[in-house]
Order: sequence, then structure tokens, then C-alpha cells
Amino acid sequence: MKTKTFTSTAAAAFCVLAFAAGNADAQGTVGVTKVHSSRPRASLRTVTPQSGAPQFGDALPGLTSEQLAYFGAGMDEFENVETVAGGLGPVFNNVSCVACHNAGGTGGGSAILVTRFGQAANGVFDPLTALGGSLLQDNAINAAALETVPAQANVIAHRQSTPLFGAGLIEAIADADIQRNVLKVPLDGIKGRAAMVTDVATGQQRVGRFGWKAQQATLLSFAGDAYLNEMGITSRLFPLENAPNGDAAKLAAWDTVLDPEDEVDPATGRGDIDAAADFMRFLAPPPPLPLTASASAGKTIFQQINCAACHTPMMTTAPNSISALNRKPVALYSDLLLHDMGALGDGITQGPAGPTEMRTPPLWGLRASAPYLHDGRAPTIEAAIMAHDGEAKTSRDRYSRLSKTQRQQLLDFLKSI
Repeated sequence: MKTKTFTSTAAAAFCVLAFAAGNADAQGTVGVTKVHSSRPRASLRTVTPQSGAPQFGDALPGLTSEQLAYFGAGMDEFENVETVAGGLGPVFNNVSCVACHNAGGTGGGSAILVTRFGQAANGVFDPLTALGGSLLQDNAINAAALETVPAQANVIAHRQSTPLFGAGLIEAIADADIQRNVLKVPLDGIKGRAAMVTDVATGQQRVGRFGWKAQQATLLSFAGDAYLNEMGITSRLFPLENAPNGDAAKLAAWDTVLDPEDEVDPATGRGDIDAAADFMRFLAPPPPLPLTASASAGKTIFQQINCAACHTPMMTTAPNSISALNRKPVALYSDLLLHDMGALGDGITQGPAGPTEMRTPPLWGLRASAPYLHDGRAPTIEAAIMAHDGEAKTSRDRYSRLSKTQRQQLLDFLKSI
């Protein structure tokens, strides 16, 4: 783990632009001798429990002093700016986790978009893996390695970063409880399905629950995937570097740090991805607001127009050795299932999710996550509701028939959770 160097998202943005412009001092030749990453380690530090109810970016209540220390060290890692010497790139999207996860506090979402692409033909989606797909990395440590969307791509989609508040509670929900949501009596043609994935961290078949396509089941795998694909940092879980647009020669020229770049501490068996996973695991959920009379009426309307069919108000964590995660209520407002969203789908097949399928996004903390929908196309909550399609079309149409007062009541409720 590394010493905290992050100061602001503006600083991160500056780093990105500098790298994208090309680093004239960077050394990169085919057959270059690689060196070990320069990733100084940080010690656990004491975090004082907050008084009162936790706010955006605070730790879960009820953590032990040791768990709070892991949370603090994980936050340092989450906010740390990656460097070329530490393994950044050769292609990447940003230089730190917090650069894309900061709305409302460290760990939130952001309006920053990444690009996915692929080729759809005769009902089959090809992620164009050999050409660097399906994720485009927007930046590189040298301009010669910058990626472009291949001419073969006829599907291009954008996604914004998801909020991570309460992620540990979501991770602690049993697979069986998510699968039980599939058994609900279908109403309005709504029938979700669990995203079964092979969890890289454990090798087990698990129910995916993180990401727009529910492509990751655990926070450690989620962290490892993000380190590789968003920052170009390889780890024990994802040890192979991304070649710029699939070009092995460019990878050989600009990948100057030995893989895996996130080296495991032999004393603890842990690396930076473990610290980042700790931070997410111990991050408190979004703080709800007291219900006003209008919001209380909106809560009833939420049920009446069947929003709760997908946005399940409450789940419960399974028995857990960590007291703060043991049998806790999780007011996430999601069934964590994949649903056919029709025209609102992004056209990308990823893991078990098809081109029109998206995971039901949790609604808690909605007031701090504008803009809305996977690609940020909706500037307001109402615009997001009106863009719903597929299985959500009937609920959308019911919303459109509400009176102006009723619509405001529902919006007031959604802004309170």
C-alpha cells in the first residue's frame, strides 16, 4: 500500500491531461528491461469513530478499532495518485480511485464517463477483445500508445462510475437471498434474473452484484478489475497488462514495470487491491433524510406504481463474522438482478448480461449521484424515470399519468432515501 498523495480531483485531472499529451521523458523500447514497481507501503492508522449518524464517506458504525484502521489505510489507498514508476498504464482511464468516485464524498459516483465498444452482427456481440475491447482506455503514459475506437465497432456506449456507499453491506447479502428475488410473482412483465459469475478472487460461482452489468460478485474482484482496467495496475488477480488496442508491440514498448505491479506484502499476504476493498467494505451506506409529509406520500406512490418490483426497498445481510455486517438491514432499493431494459440497455454484452440487460441500480443516496442512468443522459431524476423502457415501461407510464403534486411527492421521497 502507498502513502496518500491525492489532494483533489482537479489534481488527478491535471495528471491525466499531462499523460495524454505524451511524456517526452518516458523510456519505451521493444525489449526494454522492466523494473519492480515503486509502491511504498503505508501502515494502518487510527480512525476515530464519528459521533452521531454516519454521513457520506464515513465508516460503518460498529467497527472495531482494528477495522477502523483498515478503513483509514484503505481510504489512503483509494485516494492515492498512481505514477508511472508505480505501474500506471501504459493505457488507463484515470490516476486514482477517488478521481472517479467522489460525488458526495470519497467513494461516491461521478459524472465521468468511460467508453465501451464492440461489434454486433446477426444477434451476436463481439467485444473486439483482440483490438482492446470492450473497454476503451482514454489515456496513456505516452501519446504513441493512446487507444481509439476501432473502425469495426458498431456499438459504442458510455458508462459513469457507480457510487460505492454501503458496498460492504451489499457484498454481505447472501447469494440465496438475491436469487430468491427471482421467484417473485411477475407483475407488469417484470422478471429479473441473477447474474451468475465466476468470482476471480475465490474461483467460485457467485451471484454478481457490482457494476452496471452485475459483473463482479465481491469487492476484492471489483477492486482488482478496476485497478487493471481503469489504472493499468496489474495484481495477483489480474496479472496481464492491457495492450493498447491489442497491439503487443506497443505494450512491449511502454510497459516498463514488472507484473504484477501490485506486489503482495509477504508479511501479510495483502496488496493495494486488498486495502481498496477494505475501504469499500467498511464504507457506510448513504444517510437517509427524515421523511417530510410530501416524501411520506411519495413512498406510498412508489409502491403503487410498482417501482418496488425492481427497486426492492430492503434486504438483509447474512450471518457475518464482522459485527457491523452481521444480519444488518440494507435499505438499498434494488433487487440486484438483471432486467431487460429495452431501448435503455447499452448494447454491450458483458459476462452473463445481454445487450439490453442492466442491473437494477440501488437508489439509496440518489440525491448525491446526478446525472442519472448508466450513461448520465438524464440530468434529473424525473428525466431518468421517463427514459425507463423494457420491463420498466409500465411503471414509467403510470408515473407519467400522476398529477403534478403526486410526481413531486415521489421525487421528494426518492431524494430522501
